[in-house]
Amino acid sequence: MTGIDIFKIWAPTEARWVDWVRPVPFVSIDNGFEVYEVIDFTIPNISYIKESKKDTAIIVDLPGNESIKEGLATAKLGFRPIPIYNGTDEQKGAMATVDNHSIKIGLIKGARELQKMEISNDAPPTFLLDSNRMNRFKMNVSVFDNSWDIYAQDIPSAEYFLKNGINKIIVRGEKIQKDLKKILYKFQKKGIKILYTNGYEEPKEVKIKKTLEKDD
Repeated sequence: MTGIDIFKIWAPTEARWVDWVRPVPFVSIDNGFEVYEVIDFTIPNISYIKESKKDTAIIVDLPGNESIKEGLATAKLGFRPIPIYNGTDEQKGAMATVDNHSIKIGLIKGARELQKMEISNDAPPTFLLDSNRMNRFKMNVSVFDNSWDIYAQDIPSAEYFLKNGINKIIVRGEKIQKDLKKILYKFQKKGIKILYTNGYEEPKEVKIKKTLEKDD
C-alpha cells in the first residue's frame, strides 16, 4: 500500500471527524519506507471504557505507536481513531529528538487492522497523540529537533464537539501534558467535561487549571 492508500483507510471520506486526520506522517511512507514485521503490534484489551458513547470523545496520549494500538482497541468498541501526529522527519542518517518511524509502522499495521473492522460513519472519535512529541532534549547541536505541540486548530473546537453531541472528553495517558491542558481548559470553560485515566482506573473528572503565561 502507498501512503495515500493508508491515509484513505484512516480517513474514509464518508466518515465524520476524519477532516482532522493529519496527512504529515503518511507523506514519506512512499519514499522507500521499510516496515519491520518483527515489531510487536498486539492490540491491548482496555477496561476503562466498555463501549462507545455518542456523547464521549477520547484523546489517547501515549508514546509512539502505543497510542495507535490503544486507538485500535477503542475502535473495537465502536470509536473512530483519528491520528493527529504532526512530527516532521529528520534527514537520512541524522538523529532526531522524536522517533516518528514507529508511528509510521503503526499507521501501516493499524490500517490493516482497520480493514477488518466495521466502524459506523458517525462513530465518536478517538484522537491519537504521541506523548513523546515534546521531547526537546538535544545531546548536541547536530541532533534535529522535530518536537511539536498540539494547538487548538489541530482538533475540533468546543463548539463543534457540542454541536455534534460530544460533551465529555476522556484523556488516556500518563498525564495531561501542558499543550493539551491549554486546549482543554478552554473546552472546560465552554461546558465540556474533562475526564482522565491512566488506563487502569476508571476515568475521573478533572478540573484543568489555566496555564501560566510563561508556558505560552
